[in-house]
Amino acid sequence: MAQILALTRSLHLWHPLRVGFASLRSRRMSSLETRARAVFSAAVEGVQPDKVVCRSLERHGDKLLVGGQSFTLSNNLYLVGFGKAVLGMAAEAERIVGDHLIKGVVSVPHGIQNTLQHHGKEKMLLENNSRITVMEGAKHNLPDADAQRSAECIRELASGLTEKDLLLVLISGGGSALLPAPAPPMSLLEKQDVTRQLAAAGATIQELNTVRRALSLLKGGGLAQCAYPAQVVALILSDVIGDPLDLIASGPTVGSDTWPEEVWTILDHYKLSDLLPSSVKEVLSKTGPSRGTQVHEKPQEVKNHVLNVVIGSNTIALECASRKASELGLRPVILSPGVCGDVCSVARLYGLLLWFACSPGKEPPPELAAQILQLGPEVGIESWDLCRTMQVLEEERKEGWGATCLLAGGEPTVQLTGKGRGGRNQELALRVGLELSGGEVKSGAVFLSGGTDGQDGPTDAAGAVTDGNLMEEAITQGLDIDGFLTNNDSFTFFSKLSGGRRLLLPGLTGTNVMDVHVMLLPPPPQ
Repeated sequence: MAQILALTRSLHLWHPLRVGFASLRSRRMSSLETRARAVFSAAVEGVQPDKVVCRSLERHGDKLLVGGQSFTLSNNLYLVGFGKAVLGMAAEAERIVGDHLIKGVVSVPHGIQNTLQHHGKEKMLLENNSRITVMEGAKHNLPDADAQRSAECIRELASGLTEKDLLLVLISGGGSALLPAPAPPMSLLEKQDVTRQLAAAGATIQELNTVRRALSLLKGGGLAQCAYPAQVVALILSDVIGDPLDLIASGPTVGSDTWPEEVWTILDHYKLSDLLPSSVKEVLSKTGPSRGTQVHEKPQEVKNHVLNVVIGSNTIALECASRKASELGLRPVILSPGVCGDVCSVARLYGLLLWFACSPGKEPPPELAAQILQLGPEVGIESWDLCRTMQVLEEERKEGWGATCLLAGGEPTVQLTGKGRGGRNQELALRVGLELSGGEVKSGAVFLSGGTDGQDGPTDAAGAVTDGNLMEEAITQGLDIDGFLTNNDSFTFFSKLSGGRRLLLPGLTGTNVMDVHVMLLPPPPQ
């Protein structure tokens, strides 16, 4: 461990997030909770649909610049989009390309236009004279007949393009449900039944997407194939850990590497092969009697006509949060954008990092680093990132720097044992609050967990803010924390605690790059 920390010490010297901390200490300080909320707001603001498009799409005369490449505009641009955030993306894209846009179709969630209007997000709405048709569907984030009609319109538009045309594809989270195009003769209901049975049997998200792509006309690169020989440029707002292009909205512009043998192996493993409708078997058999043809196999020339660019992600949100933390007199440290696993393990990790940073004395207990590294694989954080973070925290202890802002993001999971209201962010905040209240160190630290889309589970909250006073407040107000946790009722708990002041209520944000975690650590006691 000492060797790893020594190595990361040398790397940290050139880390781009280092700032002049002597000057930071002299800045006027506000409360840690106020600053935590401001840091979260900056993370969300940095991945707003219009901003990520504006940063990534430039027009200079008849040239469109994106992803380091230049494309010629000559009234040859078409636009399609699907996802929860694409309406705002489309509005900004149309402002940029102007009259070169001939036609567009976007598939967005049911009711999104009225919701954006209600929340004062007019900038995310299209102009009255827009050339883009908006089609709503996928109620409750489930593919439905409306979304299928939208997908068919998108397929028709793409299929009619020529080698002189440019297709701009806008993709964000929720895009998979908004682009259902089951391969005939299979019906949408039959495709849904297969994926539901797989999910009920315990299939992973990777396995589910492998089967979905094989049964779809547009996923797994199908949209790019429909648009060939037109040039395709996809701008992607990622809501998946690691930004894997083939998983975001099931990769409609990304050539699939799925082979029929893989699909049948998954179905066989979960004992579903013999239960498939004849239509599903027919779709899978169309790839060849020997099952030797790749699903959605793309000629190389199709791949050469596609540019995929991730323009918004959790990493970008954390970078924006980091800059805001510096402005507020905090020392920012980005732990990881890939936090996953059960919220219990994630909360324990944050509790151990707090102990490592804030326990009295110049050196943390020697066993702490080993415990932190042992938790890494459970929560999706590389040992390298944990060692780098511990190195920074150790330097702070020895050099007496000011408050630290530990940043992370991702998408942890919750084991449902009750029927209460809440989401992973509120439950994580509650569990971290217990760590701060009942742990080995009383530090005055503040923790915030929030969903960047502004909604955490079936509630109006995006998450919550907590600190080491949580347990005392709950006891004083007669709130049984264990009971609320057992019932997965974190929203009710925070609503009752101190009049709900700890809830994070930003409202609809219009974007989604998973969750952001902010832990503010005051200087350790000397």
